[in-house]
Amino acid sequence: MKICIAQTKPVKGDIDYNVEVHKSLINIAILQGADTIVFPELSITGYEPTLADALATTPDDSRFEVFQTLSDTHQITIGIGIPTRDLTGLHISMVLYQPHAPWQVYSKKYLHADEDPFFMSGYNTLEVIRNAPQAALSICYELSVSEHAQNASTLGANLYVSSVAKTAKGVATAIERLAEIARTYAMDVVMSNCIGLCDGAECGGRSSVWNKQGILLGQLDDIHEGILVFDTDTQEVVVQLLETA
Repeated sequence: MKICIAQTKPVKGDIDYNVEVHKSLINIAILQGADTIVFPELSITGYEPTLADALATTPDDSRFEVFQTLSDTHQITIGIGIPTRDLTGLHISMVLYQPHAPWQVYSKKYLHADEDPFFMSGYNTLEVIRNAPQAALSICYELSVSEHAQNASTLGANLYVSSVAKTAKGVATAIERLAEIARTYAMDVVMSNCIGLCDGAECGGRSSVWNKQGILLGQLDDIHEGILVFDTDTQEVVVQLLETA
């Protein structure tokens, strides 16, 4: 499996612009032969809790049809971050567009206290995004909850995928924790973070890949948008930055 993690600089609330950046990075991932690409937390809107109620949408939003088309055409699974709403309330979600299959939604179950005024905990039947290897999903704060990684291991996951929106200080802590998860549960681990402003704070980038021993295999900086493509068989990591005008 070649899993790609994307690092983006979302423009606050500008869904159309952010979709275009997603498309550019997906096309780069396709050229690298990626099977799956995962974007940061709330990548389509930016991590903006105070705006999430107004920006909330659904996986069948016509602006996202391009993701299903790219998925079908190039046999790639695409995971984007959006605020979603259902009968229980507003959720921080990752929508997965899969080749010739219905989309699926993974909603953040474990919320940080700062998120409680804006979002509801999500209930998920979806636990993994592929069967070979088993790839467990997590969104930001969930990586800090010991039960989350432990449950992923119990379910047989050998790849832990974390989609986050973390500041420089927050990402430093997350990097330590994710390396620990890799070592403790003998899972490859990948983290997709953003750069730029999110909820008034500067995000720290440094999207990363670790092997099952917790050794860092590849990492982006805190300045550029781009991708890391990780081959779970060969353990090779390819870095590709997004060229800007």
